Amino acid sequence: MFSLEGITKSLQDWLYLNFNPTWALVIECLIVIVLAIALFAFLGLVLVLMERKVAAHMQIRLGPNRVGPKGMFQTAADTLKLIMKEGLTPDGADKFLFNLAPFVVMIVAMLILAPIAFAKGFQIWDINIGVLYVSAISSLSVIGILMAGWASNNKYSLLGAMRSGAQIVSYELSAGISILCIVVLSGSLSINEIIASQQNGWWLFKGHIPVIIAFVIFMIAVTAETNRAPFDLAEAESELTAGFHTEYSGMKFALFFLAEYINIFIVCAIGATLFLGGWMPFHIGNWQDFNHIMDYIPSSIWFFGKTFFLIFLIMWFRWTFPRLRVDQLLNLEWKYLLPISLFNLLLVTVIAIFGWHF
Repeated sequence: MFSLEGITKSLQDWLYLNFNPTWALVIECLIVIVLAIALFAFLGLVLVLMERKVAAHMQIRLGPNRVGPKGMFQTAADTLKLIMKEGLTPDGADKFLFNLAPFVVMIVAMLILAPIAFAKGFQIWDINIGVLYVSAISSLSVIGILMAGWASNNKYSLLGAMRSGAQIVSYELSAGISILCIVVLSGSLSINEIIASQQNGWWLFKGHIPVIIAFVIFMIAVTAETNRAPFDLAEAESELTAGFHTEYSGMKFALFFLAEYINIFIVCAIGATLFLGGWMPFHIGNWQDFNHIMDYIPSSIWFFGKTFFLIFLIMWFRWTFPRLRVDQLLNLEWKYLLPISLFNLLLVTVIAIFGWHF
């Protein structure tokens, strides 16, 4: 199977051959940092353009079509505009926390990248509790949002931050239980072992109806966790101006804007890894010839293809469903999704114990 494993192995061997172990490790860390920042910048440009084009297609219009061929450079122009804009800090704001909040949100997003396997053998940190690590770190992003809302000294920002806190804390439960379903079936918290357990079929297909239910609940929950419509009550323009980042401008606003799209990529990457096999090609049982053909497609193509398919689904949600009220949002979680998730986890446990999955 083609993968990026050979490139990373060759680079590591060359570094440890030409430098002592300490300097080799330092250079590796610097390379990882540069690649992570480059990935964030690239994803920000691509996903914003994708959002606009998907919205335009669903509303039967063109979308950006002036800057560059078919509007391809529109997001680059927007980025340049944000870089050149002055970053203002309100007089009554807590300046330290106000300036720190965007960086907290971005740092959390960068930390979550560590255990994600982008291709076979292409992973920053192969930790044996990868799923637990992702679940724990992802819950810290709400701190940055609450910090931004409170420090802005603005009633709209504070109300948006409080909404976001209630929303994220609530929907984390359903998302976590959906993830637990795959952990129970695979018997491991390691990202690589979960991917390896799907060598003869993705869990979405071989885990029966309970895994399909877990997948649907996971997609709903992560859409809410990323403050995306129809769950965008934290930044409801018609009510709260822009919610928790009302007072932000320039690059500070850009960091919040970028973090939203990076978080969409991350949750979709996790969903693709747990339910759709991550970088693992589509295999069907003992169909050796079919499986061999699938192996010719590079593992990185499989991973990014599945991830961007899930991103498209989340964008589809935004341009299809109307925004919920706050009470409807919380009722959906506490009265419907959470009880269904708990019962579904029980069914998955029974399936795992008796080995009824394919």
